[in-house]
Amino acid sequence: MIESPARTRPRRWIGEAVPRKEDPALLTGAGRFIDDLDPFPNTHHAAILRSPHAHARILSIDSTRALVLEGVKAVLTGARVAEISQPFHAGITEPVHFYPIAVEKVRYVGEPVAVVVAKDRYIAEDALELIDVEYERLEPVVEIDRALADDSLPLHENVGSNVVHERSFTYGEVDAAFAAAEEIVEATFRFPKYASTPIETYGVIAQYQRGTDTYAIHANFQGPFVLHTLLASALRVPGNRLRILVPPDIGGSFGIKALLYPYMGLIALASKESGVPVKWIEDRLEHLCASSSLTDRLTNVQAAVLRDGTILALRLDHVDNVGAYVRAPEPACLYRMHGTSTGAYRIPALAIHNRLVTTNKLPTGLNRGYGGQEHYFALERTMAIVAKRLHLDRLDVVRRNLVRADEFPYHAPAGSVLDSGDYHTALDEALRLAGYQELLATRDRARARGRSAGIGLACVVEPSGSSMGYITIALPLEQRKRSLPKSGAAEAVTIALDPSGAITVRLGTAPQGQGHQTVTAQIVAEELGVALESIEVVAEVDTQTSPWTIASGTYSSRFAPIAAVAVQQAARKVAMKLRTIAAQECNVPVDDIDLAEGLAIPRGDRSKAIPIKRLAGLAHWNPLALPSGMEPGVYETAYYSVPILEAPDDQDRVNSSAVYGFVVDICLLDVDRETGKIEIQRYVSVHDTGRMLNPLLAEGQIRGGFAHGLGGALMEEMVYDENGALLSGTFVDYLCPTAAEIPPLVIGHVDTPSPFTPLGAKGIGEGNSMSVPVTIANAVADALGVDDITLPLTPRRVWELTQR
Repeated sequence: MIESPARTRPRRWIGEAVPRKEDPALLTGAGRFIDDLDPFPNTHHAAILRSPHAHARILSIDSTRALVLEGVKAVLTGARVAEISQPFHAGITEPVHFYPIAVEKVRYVGEPVAVVVAKDRYIAEDALELIDVEYERLEPVVEIDRALADDSLPLHENVGSNVVHERSFTYGEVDAAFAAAEEIVEATFRFPKYASTPIETYGVIAQYQRGTDTYAIHANFQGPFVLHTLLASALRVPGNRLRILVPPDIGGSFGIKALLYPYMGLIALASKESGVPVKWIEDRLEHLCASSSLTDRLTNVQAAVLRDGTILALRLDHVDNVGAYVRAPEPACLYRMHGTSTGAYRIPALAIHNRLVTTNKLPTGLNRGYGGQEHYFALERTMAIVAKRLHLDRLDVVRRNLVRADEFPYHAPAGSVLDSGDYHTALDEALRLAGYQELLATRDRARARGRSAGIGLACVVEPSGSSMGYITIALPLEQRKRSLPKSGAAEAVTIALDPSGAITVRLGTAPQGQGHQTVTAQIVAEELGVALESIEVVAEVDTQTSPWTIASGTYSSRFAPIAAVAVQQAARKVAMKLRTIAAQECNVPVDDIDLAEGLAIPRGDRSKAIPIKRLAGLAHWNPLALPSGMEPGVYETAYYSVPILEAPDDQDRVNSSAVYGFVVDICLLDVDRETGKIEIQRYVSVHDTGRMLNPLLAEGQIRGGFAHGLGGALMEEMVYDENGALLSGTFVDYLCPTAAEIPPLVIGHVDTPSPFTPLGAKGIGEGNSMSVPVTIANAVADALGVDDITLPLTPRRVWELTQR
């Protein structure tokens, strides 16, 4: 038997802990952020006059004194904005009109009232003090309970109520399950409003060209680029007259820069009104009071259970507070976790009642973990309360209800298709890493000494790669049928080789520090058999020249399951072209060509190897020598969408995400009853990330999510008084965790590659932001023997719990 010649294998880069390509520029001060850019000549600067009132009618705005100040170019108000633009669309049918500036009424403290365009920011800020605004103050509606009241003053008179959206869903035999239940456990939970606080705030540089009626907007915008369409509509131009450019570097976002788009529209209109390019960089006070945040939520849970802890059904009643307006992508806060409402558990029946209310608070939007921390706080607290009420071990209740390994892909009742997992093994690994029996012993010894120690546990399904159709579940079926069905979550990538063979990859993901350039280079290097350092990855986005789709951007941890596959597919297109050219040159079949070490190598005959750069040169310089039918050059674009992301079905089921990771957290903490201080003594987090693309970056994402979750659990809250005034508008009052407050974190992995994507990878950036708040809450509940836990668990709030 004759053996076939051995293949030449390229170096394996995927899965290696490669240091970040992005870091040298950032560490040497060579990064290029929005405030570093100066793209237009004669750029003026904007300052924004903001409302001091939570709810008031605007009786008059007099900008006469401001306009005569030397250096002031224009003053833009809501009345003019309403004349030259139209409201932004949102995903509900109720007429909650939203402009990027107050029109006739202000509805939250910090809402823009006027924009001054001046020669520099100093003059613009001085001019703000010369604008006279007369207000008629109205009754504020601050809390969810008040918004639900029939006699609360509607923020939007044309809606007639502060309940601006309501839908109910039933999956499975819910009533029968509750009739068969041996116990019904009910609890109500409140989750606070908090934000993202990236190091870099919002920034926009916009130019309107009157001759062509076009806009060019530079902004540190993270996507999704479906908002390009919404912004073009609001500006009353077709999409090809709106150019959005994202800088090479963005100083963090964690979701919040998706909600930059209203300011992109506002500054673009300021450019149109003033006739000059306009730059606006948000300051920290503006960011805290007037950017965006996650929703605060009121949830009532009823669980139908058997005495052995089996959960037969859930009834979930959610009320989300979206603040003063429903801004796209809302009401997605209610629906991102919709298909996964039963979490990691085999719960066959489910009823959901969703309501959205408006209040005189900052409007909401994307935030790391979007919708997940609110949802899992209620679900995982319920699991702990079920075990306590039934006098069962929490671990036994969890194990009894977890989806089993042999049940994947698991179809959840509301539509999510959990692709892969081994939840029981992951739980066992977390227990092993935690030294669970020793944790129990440590807790019990502390209690014997009079201390209040507790252990918390949470099991969280981490969705990644959101479907573009899940938000439409907010609309009834008959309304969905009137419009084009929405499905998928496509991403696009372009790879080009120039005549010298230099490789450039162009992304449309607009990363904000996640390491996309590094992983992209790893994938391309492996597919083309070239050196990692030979690949240039362009992360800045230009909607006129970059490959993009309406789903493009960085949110919902979509890079690993979706964008990385688009990179791989584009690289494989390039590889096939190079191999085809080499096969003709070497007179061998295409399948006998390997790409490795920067060469195209015929199998078994290395002497005929051709450098890849020579093949690229041939494609550019000698196109007539290319194989018949082949186009000149080497320039390939790939689009990828996960096939399983179908539009919602007629039963209101929706698979809201492409793939689903899994997180198990275990925490031991001690509560000082005299001061209310919490000391975390051990924290373990085990993840299922599918196929890990870069372990170094994965660890960074886990630790970042942990820090965010810790802030939500212990410190962060946007606090308003009864008049709607923000009381936490500086970092003196709005506390975020620093390195000194973050305890050691033990990380483990039990990975099960997804069968639904070619790379098998799952997102990892948001799981701990969802799991940490409820894990710590469960530990405090265990330590103090209470069920009514409200976040954040500040020392004062914890001390008050100890006094019960």
